[in-house]
Amino acid sequence: MATRKTAKKSNTSKEELLGFYREMLTIRRFEEKAGQLYGMGLIGGFCHLYIGQEAVVVGLEAATQEGDKRLTSYRDHGHMLACGMDPKGVMAELTGREGGYSRGKGGSMHMFSKEKHFYGGHGIVAAQVPIGAGLAFADKYLGNGGVTFTYFGDGAANQGQVYETYNMAELWDLPVVFVIENNQYAMGTSIQRSTKSPTMWERGKAYGIPGEEVDGMDVLAVKAAGQKAVAHCRAGKGPYILEVKTYRYRGHSMSDPAKYRTREEVQKMREERDAIEHVRDLLLTGKHATDEELKAIDKDIKATINEAAEFAKESPEPALSELYTDIYADA
Repeated sequence: MATRKTAKKSNTSKEELLGFYREMLTIRRFEEKAGQLYGMGLIGGFCHLYIGQEAVVVGLEAATQEGDKRLTSYRDHGHMLACGMDPKGVMAELTGREGGYSRGKGGSMHMFSKEKHFYGGHGIVAAQVPIGAGLAFADKYLGNGGVTFTYFGDGAANQGQVYETYNMAELWDLPVVFVIENNQYAMGTSIQRSTKSPTMWERGKAYGIPGEEVDGMDVLAVKAAGQKAVAHCRAGKGPYILEVKTYRYRGHSMSDPAKYRTREEVQKMREERDAIEHVRDLLLTGKHATDEELKAIDKDIKATINEAAEFAKESPEPALSELYTDIYADA
């Protein structure tokens, strides 16, 4: 049986490591609970879980500043929590309740928070990429120093609109970080079967966009790469591409049995490369926390997530009148 690699020493502070641990564990426990509620029939429609990929968004959020924007595809719950959206509001939206961020009308894939600068959740593959460039164009036009993080997957990286967006973003020097969350399987097809490119970020070279590949199972490596990308954008040098190599433990969605890979492959990743366990090892080997203290954090997080689930269950369904709201803009 595979064994976990020994954690490397880190110069990161105790407080930051504990913060990463808590944020990533919050996302994982939230997603586990969402999976339970889906199984109980309390969440309908599509539901794409982020379990295994937590280090990507937590690491990149550590490189942001107030006012920066983010948007992603349908695997979006982790992004919402990482940018500070309330688990209660997110869970209520998943269950289609009035207390949700889109008042129960957006569901898993389509909720937003203007306050937290989270612009979706988008169900159409790669559709968020040009939208992200548009948000970055607004920041450049306003001169506010903001950067937009536009997340998409390895499957979306083969869509034509991605490359149209690359061209315009570089042409106009837009402050946008294109984040390819490469979990290696898209909907269910291995990247070895879907692309001949050895790396995906290098496709940006044709447009003059720099970038790099990042270990997406190491939150510290992701943060460091995010800081480099953000510095490039804020300096007015245009876009940057991060191909973050990650891995999802569950199927593409809750309806996916994931028979395109072996159980042994998933287990090996869990045992050797799990991002949360990596930070846990750093905390323990660095004597920043005891096993009992980390168990207490987990207990506290579980209580918060259970409270969010109860809030969602108790929140009423939207009134029928909501069918007619948010259709036309007031002009």
